[in-house]
Amino acid sequence: MKTLTFAAIRARQSPQHTVLSFAALASELQRFAAIERVARDTMGKLNGFQRPQIAGHIREIKDYLEKPEAILPNPIVVAFTSGIVIKDKEEGRCQVSIDVSKGPPGLVVDGQQRLSALSQLNGKDFQVFVSAVLCEDDAELRRQFVLINNTRPLPKSLIYELLPTVDGLPRRLSDRSLAAEFTARLNYDAGSSLKGLVHQHTNPAGLIRDTAIQRVIINSLGDGVMRELIRRKNGKDQCFELISEFYRAVQDVFRSEWKGHTPKTSRLVHGAGIVALGYVMEVLALLDGARCWEEFTKGLGCLVGRTAWTSGEWDFGSGDRRHWKAIQNVNRDIVTLAQYLIGVVRADVRARRSGSADLPLLKPANG
Repeated sequence: MKTLTFAAIRARQSPQHTVLSFAALASELQRFAAIERVARDTMGKLNGFQRPQIAGHIREIKDYLEKPEAILPNPIVVAFTSGIVIKDKEEGRCQVSIDVSKGPPGLVVDGQQRLSALSQLNGKDFQVFVSAVLCEDDAELRRQFVLINNTRPLPKSLIYELLPTVDGLPRRLSDRSLAAEFTARLNYDAGSSLKGLVHQHTNPAGLIRDTAIQRVIINSLGDGVMRELIRRKNGKDQCFELISEFYRAVQDVFRSEWKGHTPKTSRLVHGAGIVALGYVMEVLALLDGARCWEEFTKGLGCLVGRTAWTSGEWDFGSGDRRHWKAIQNVNRDIVTLAQYLIGVVRADVRARRSGSADLPLLKPANG
């Protein structure tokens, strides 16, 4: 059978969308609804949108559904851009015909774990409710996925990674969309100093949290050098080059504290270090006019011997001394670390301009 037909009910909701509800067997659902995992191709282009499967959660659902008293009242939400025909009847009732001759035309927007569990049942073709949403195109489908799932406990990093592919978002999400776009470019552009280093759903092997890089970008776009750069011709390229060049300099200046380390072994690649250094980037870009990695390297040189990224302790003054591992990815620690680093850099800039560059070295703790 190349066409599946269901009796459905049409809901009066958004005038721009068609929303339907009907019941379907799990075997039928698998014929017209697919789960498209989020991934990137070799050029870094984003495809799909669903998070990876959670084996434990799927197993729990399957074990429950195998019981004779099991029920599944929550619907599987499936979005269509084509392959579905609706024939209206009286009082909101309609007939839905889905063409499955070329494979599943629908994509699961919500309920992927439930559908995965249903597909593993033996000898039981469970009937479930389906909520179908008709979307104009793939862009609208992604938008509905983000809006539907943003109110649920999906990983925020997955939502953020999808944002650059979606238009018409609420302000609180659109503000982060540009930062997510830059983060993805930093992670996948061949010329990026951070290529392959940012941890995302499409790059779980990355070391640096995407949210840390996004915070650096958001801070700069909001009240920093990128706020001005983004307004220029080729502004996106200039912003990308700025942050890529800065972290290229960081890797050069603190080579031994960066290479081969993880956030557990070095606070340099830890969220606190990444974000705090973002403020240093702003100071050097403003006071020194630094734009390329060589210029940033010159400005960062004053921090050599005055940091405790992998050992020793930080001396933040006024008796505030902390073991290097005590720095956590919380706002108060980030602010304290940033203020210390900025203070050293500003003093160095003043000293260079006055012809003196004597600053005390940070003494590592014994043991």
